Amino acid sequence: MVDTLGLLLTVVVTAASVTDRDAGQTLLARLRQRHWHITLVWAAGGYTGQLVDFARNVLRIALTVVKRSDDTTGFVVLPKRWPVERTFAWLMHSRRLARDYETRTDSAEAMIRWSMSMVMSRRLARRRH
Repeated sequence: MVDTLGLLLTVVVTAASVTDRDAGQTLLARLRQRHWHITLVWAAGGYTGQLVDFARNVLRIALTVVKRSDDTTGFVVLPKRWPVERTFAWLMHSRRLARDYETRTDSAEAMIRWSMSMVMSRRLARRRH
């Protein structure tokens, strides 16, 4: 989960057998716990159905699903979703994340946080002209 600038708010790594909607409940609960003031979240098309109800009724978060139009072909930049894709690109600069080396989900989450802290510290240290 990232903010509108693409900076990491929270992360959940799961086994491949866990569906996006199930992982989404854990992710949104973690978001609510750490960033209680956030009330609006944009999500990809895989996060529909009961997750929207769970977010609204249990967590009091408005979950808006940003879907791709059915008549579009090829690559299209979708509003509200590109900060996440850009963050993935930033994280892939870390060699450790470019391949799937981690065997435990908690160590994978730690590597993502570590890589994002490098991205953010480089941004802070960048010289302004």
